[in-house]
Amino acid sequence: MKHLLTILVLVLTGFYVQGQASEESDFDDKYLEKVQTIDSTLETLYAAISGEKGEARNWELFKYLFAPDAKLIPSGKNRQEVMGYRYMTMNDYIASSGKWLEENGFFEKEIHRKTERFGSLAHVFSTYESFKTKADTEPFIRGINSIQLLHDGKRWWVMNIYWTGETEANPIPKEYLPN
Repeated sequence: MKHLLTILVLVLTGFYVQGQASEESDFDDKYLEKVQTIDSTLETLYAAISGEKGEARNWELFKYLFAPDAKLIPSGKNRQEVMGYRYMTMNDYIASSGKWLEENGFFEKEIHRKTERFGSLAHVFSTYESFKTKADTEPFIRGINSIQLLHDGKRWWVMNIYWTGETEANPIPKEYLPN
């Protein structure tokens, strides 16, 4: 009975995952080439949230990058100086940040990357700098994105992004900065 239950769970899980992925296939013709490599996936991720003031973002493309249940997890200290975090879905991120990104201008640029990979699983520490305009030379914030990805045999999926910004008390270590 125990083996039957295990097989049933595996079979149902397989159908669920395949069903979720097939919903995204409508956009494969438009975007599949953007998720063929880790490089192209991360380049597209940064490009999707970046743009000048007043420039609309491509939220359809942004959502295409992520697995259906992916989370975006910002972390940092609150006003009481207590370290915390918040889980967001893609739609939560768009609702909380999308308007601000468009009204203020925002460019996030990767300046260093450390990638660990095992088969279909990848983890990337991606150091970023953020600017208000593309012409800015000094970032207004820097930090590290911890990005987990999965390759399903066809494309890369962003599973989660967990990040924190650099502070005076928490500078980015040298090993995560360009030489």
